[in-house]
Amino acid sequence: MAAAQDVHVRICNQEIVKFDLEVKALIQDIRDCSGPLSALTELNTKVKEKFQQLRHRIQELEQSAKEQDKESEKQVLLQEVENHKKQMLSNQTSWRKANLTCKIAIDNLEKAELLQGGDLFRQRKTAKESLAQTSSAITESLMGISRMMSQQVQQSEEAMQTLDFCDTSPQLPLPRLLRSVFYYEELMLLNCGVGEDSSESLGVQGDPTSPS
Repeated sequence: MAAAQDVHVRICNQEIVKFDLEVKALIQDIRDCSGPLSALTELNTKVKEKFQQLRHRIQELEQSAKEQDKESEKQVLLQEVENHKKQMLSNQTSWRKANLTCKIAIDNLEKAELLQGGDLFRQRKTAKESLAQTSSAITESLMGISRMMSQQVQQSEEAMQTLDFCDTSPQLPLPRLLRSVFYYEELMLLNCGVGEDSSESLGVQGDPTSPS
């Protein structure tokens, strides 16, 4: 009976040491964890399982100590049980601290990602505003060109109507007709941006249809 108790005690001690080392390794993994939060949750689940197994083995060792016939052996085992309990409490404290460190690291990482996302959003917003301004300027420029072309077409039509009138009117002398042609040619050149000095170079002054 004593031999069987000794074997059970040795097994309990070996299992306690094994679970204690596994808990310490998982706590270190939590310290090194940088996220995501699901990874931290998974590690904590494993730690809880190991603590339950460790607590169960310590309780078995304590029960074996109480069943010892010799008081001296009983006290030795109870002291071992007390040491294991203290070590488990120390591991639980380290576990809580590791969780706090890991959560702070995850929060800082999420804040950094949010800041980067905000910068990217502002860059996209600025690009859209710049594109809108450019499109508006192009639209205004095209509308200005359209108005200018419309005015030129209208002026050309008026000039052609005047020429047609002069051509069909028997009362308009030929020299006046020629001056009318030169005048409207000059008018078209001015509208196209040739310059204000063009009228002098062509020798045209005033309305050619007016009496000379």
